[in-house]
Amino acid sequence: MKLLFIFLFQIISLITMAQSNFQGEYIFSRQEIEAAFNFTKDGKFEFYYSYGATDRTAKGTFTIEGKIIKLKSDKEPGKDFSVTHQSKSGKGYAIKIEDENKYFLNTVRCSFFTGSERHDEYTDENGDVKVEYPHCDSIFVFHTMFPDFVTRIKDETNENNHFTLALNPSLMQVSFKGIDFTIEDDHTINCMHNYLIPLEDIKFTKR
Repeated sequence: MKLLFIFLFQIISLITMAQSNFQGEYIFSRQEIEAAFNFTKDGKFEFYYSYGATDRTAKGTFTIEGKIIKLKSDKEPGKDFSVTHQSKSGKGYAIKIEDENKYFLNTVRCSFFTGSERHDEYTDENGDVKVEYPHCDSIFVFHTMFPDFVTRIKDETNENNHFTLALNPSLMQVSFKGIDFTIEDDHTINCMHNYLIPLEDIKFTKR
């Protein structure tokens, strides 16, 4: 037991040391995308992202496992939409997005699942989607202008087929769920193609 305690203490010490030695600002810039991290000695990070007219932020904590940087954002993933009204009426399914900014109503992807079968539809300029599917098990929504982890608005136990959704303030933030970064060298971190930055060879360079 004593040896196990010593071993665990050494592991924790190594992780803490790795975090304390990893700090600084890391920048990514390509095409219209500008993004930056600021990592601090106490294991915290801040993030900024700009793509065209879309600005997003994140802050939270990070840990380092080997060369992998695992980010834990303050944002809770899968909560970017709220169901403000739902009902059961007629056939098919209808989804309506409501927001004061009409620019944000379109291009919301609505994924309808029946078993393993999936069908995607996108909201129009009024924030509407209507489909004639006789049945679906679950529905997930995803804003393509503010990509993050999907939000489920219907599960197998929900028999409603009309949903009105509101956009939550968290839409402007990034959860980083499912996105890990790798320390490539003393001045570079990288990550794989992901929902936030859909590019190949993504490298952030230390300023």
